[in-house]
Amino acid sequence: MKIAIDGPAGSGKSTVAKMLAERLGFTYVDTGAMYRAVAWKLKQHDIDPDNTDALRELLENTQFSISDSVLCMDGRKIGDEIRTPEISRLSSDVAKIAEVRRFLTAEQRRIAEKGNVIMEGRDIGTVVIPDADLKFFITASPEERARRRYEQLKRLGIEANYDRILNELIQRDRNDSSREIAPLKPAEDAIIIDTTNMTIDEVLDLLVRKVRDKGT
Repeated sequence: MKIAIDGPAGSGKSTVAKMLAERLGFTYVDTGAMYRAVAWKLKQHDIDPDNTDALRELLENTQFSISDSVLCMDGRKIGDEIRTPEISRLSSDVAKIAEVRRFLTAEQRRIAEKGNVIMEGRDIGTVVIPDADLKFFITASPEERARRRYEQLKRLGIEANYDRILNELIQRDRNDSSREIAPLKPAEDAIIIDTTNMTIDEVLDLLVRKVRDKGT
């Protein structure tokens, strides 16, 4: 079974997707982490995303794998190094690049063919696996999403400023929704869930009911 979970940054989709996968015994795939990982690797190699030749060579030498819902790049587990505000900004720019999206979409489709999968991102139900058995679009107000991201960064020991996070989220939404390639939007048959006034357990219980209603 394939389940697609899309939504804007900070909506809680990553947390609930991971919890849902654990509850159901499915493989969890965070596609946003794949974009962040490519952005991180570009930074590590001091490559300008506009340098097409260098970018192409980097992608040709990049391999993703997943085992027990642990995502690895080039054989190395991806960790919190990709969760910094700087990498967030860079990944938004990287996600606009057609070559990067083609490469990662192919990687994601390959992973999605391996059994029961919950895949979350921004274009999963519309582009990556439009044949998913269930599609969810998780959202929340910008202010609530900024608060959640602020608290997440503080827990990781990363210095954060709420107002800056809010402004960056609004800009990220604008970038993701207006890009020509795979813009952020709900699939026509997606179940839209606004989590602004919901706890994570309430969201999880709702998703579990929807999956069970589908026959799992």
